[in-house]
Parts: sequence; C-alpha cells; structure tokens
Amino acid sequence: MIHRGRFTGARLALFYVVAFLVIGVLQPFWPIWLASRGLSATAIGVTLALSIGIKVFSTPVAAHLADRSGQRRGLIIALLAGSVVTFALFGVVEGLPAILIVSLVFYALWPPVVSLAESLTLLAAARHGFEYGRIRLWGSLGFIAAALAAGWILSRSPPEAVYWMVLGAAAMCLITAFGLPDLRGETSRSPRLPVIEALRDRGFVRALVACGLVQGSHATYYAFGALYWQGLAFSEGLIGTLWAWGVVAEIILFAFAGRAVARLGPSRLIVVSGIGAGVRWLLLATTFALPWLIIAQALHAVSFGCAHLGAMHYIGTRVAPHVSATAQSLYSGIVWGVFLGLGLLAAGPLYARFGGDSYALMAAIGFLGTVAAWPLMAAHSRGDP
Repeated sequence: MIHRGRFTGARLALFYVVAFLVIGVLQPFWPIWLASRGLSATAIGVTLALSIGIKVFSTPVAAHLADRSGQRRGLIIALLAGSVVTFALFGVVEGLPAILIVSLVFYALWPPVVSLAESLTLLAAARHGFEYGRIRLWGSLGFIAAALAAGWILSRSPPEAVYWMVLGAAAMCLITAFGLPDLRGETSRSPRLPVIEALRDRGFVRALVACGLVQGSHATYYAFGALYWQGLAFSEGLIGTLWAWGVVAEIILFAFAGRAVARLGPSRLIVVSGIGAGVRWLLLATTFALPWLIIAQALHAVSFGCAHLGAMHYIGTRVAPHVSATAQSLYSGIVWGVFLGLGLLAAGPLYARFGGDSYALMAAIGFLGTVAAWPLMAAHSRGDP
C-alpha cells in the first residue's frame, strides 16, 4: 500500500509540474502578449476578467459530472484536449473581439482541469495517507521553472514566444494526463444538486468569501505586475526571477504544510493570509526598491499559500466526500472566478489611472479578507474543522 501510494503521488506530482508550466508562463507574461496585440490596459483587464469569470459556469458543470460519475481522469483528458485545440487559435486570431472569444472558450476548458486535479489529489491523499502539500509543491516548482525560463527567453525573443511556450506546455500536459491515477470518488446519490448541498454549509460559504477577498486582492499583481515592472525598466529576466522567488517561498510553506495546518488549522491560515496580502500590496504600492520587493514577494507564501492551503484542508475536513469535486469547483469558480474576475475588472481602469498606486486598494481588500475569515477562528476554537 505504501509503495502504491508513492507511485500514485509521483504521477500526480508529475502532472502538477507540467500543468504549472502552463500557468508559470500564462500568469506573469500573457498580459505582455495581449499588449503586443494592441490591447490597452483597460482592454487587458476586461479580457482577463471575463475569461476568468467564465469558470464560474464551466467549473461547476465539470464538477457536477465528476461527482455524479465518480470519475476524474477521463474528464481531465477531455478538457485538456479541448484546451490545446482552443489555445492554438490564438495564433491566427486578431483584434479584441476575436481574442476575447477564444479567451472565453479556453478559460471555460482550462480551469476545470486544475480544479479536478486538486480534487483527485485530495482523494488520493485521503486513500494513501500522503500530505496534499507535498504533492502541490511540485506544481510550484514547475511554475518557478516556467517563469524563469520564460523571462530569459523573452529577454531575447519577441512577445510571440509567450504563445508558443504556453501551447507547448499545454500539449505536454495533455500527454501527462494519461498517466494520472484513475481513482473513482464516491458518487452523489442525493436528490439535491451537489452544488446546493455544498452551499448549505455556512462555514464553507464564509471560507469561500474570505479566500475570495484575499485571492481577489492579487488582481493588479496578476494582470499588471509584469507590465508595471517593465515600465520601471526591469528586465524580463528580473521580472521572471521576482515571480519565481515568490513561488520559492510558497514551496517552503507547502513543504511544511502538515506542521502549518497542525499548528494553526485551516481557519487561522486563512486569517493570516489576509494580513500577509495587505502588507504585501502596501509594500508594492509604496516602493520599488529591490530589497523591499524581495520581501514583498516572499509574502506570496502568506498571501496566496496560506489562503490556498487553508481552503484545501477546510474542504478536505469539512465537506462530505460525495460532493468534494463540487466543493473544489466552487472554490475555483467563486474565489478565482467571481472575486478575482471582479478584481481584474477594477484593476484595468485603476491601473490605467493610478499605476502602481492601485496596489493600495488591493491591500485594503486583502485586510478585508482577514475580517471576513475572523468568525472561522471562533468556530475553530469550539472544535470545528
């Protein structure tokens, strides 16, 4: 059983590495590709917001199929095949309307892949006894490799290179998906829709709102972080290094995830993440001195890592197994779709008018996430998960 668990964990870890190669190029550098196509800051913000917002609808549909069938791997492969074909269309489309249409289709297909992979990993961790964080950190390593490599390549190549890097990584991800373990979860037999059953838990809903505020506060960073630093004459290599350094801190957190969860619990992790996000964005709003940027990027372990780790363990301990994929999809759709999507809609005009000062508003949103998560701490003190 131990050897089987290690083999299962290794296959999941490999998939995380390759999947985050896609994210490691797409997240920091896709706005640069969009800008090279003539899109303004506002148009980039709208495109990213609507694209990410589409997951609010597509991810629950995929999760509903997973919870009703108990299947994960087959859905991941089908969604990845569609993602690769759709992304390839970016190479031939021109103009905002066409780019937006392709973006909507791609982002309807790609996010459920990550959500279902997270659900599959939590399922495997429960069955084979390994820590989720020890598998998830391999995704962070893939992100670092991609961000550093993409920064180096873009310092020597035109923005068109972003397209080819993402397309190649997505194709590799599809191939790797065939090696995922074909674990079947419990099937939902409830007469209620799985999404309704999951949302009946008020604590879970509160956790979604708190994590949504914290992760949504990353909007300016995700959409315009690279462009902002580029405007300050930072090289693409340095930009990639700064992004990678933030993920190094995240990896350290995930490596000790078991201890972090045991010491703080999921609820306190979410509370701490809001504080870290607020401090991080205040630093980016007030300085661009490299030593302070290094500190700010190290806080990625708190602003993103603690929120994500807290949410995953909250889902794993609080939500019924037969709606676990739906709960995961709600986390993806509401946190990364609704909240981050609204943040990106606001970030476009805010960045166009205020530039780096717009990070100050993101700091306020991060601190608000701590306020929203505070009641979860009271529940934790009463012995709730």
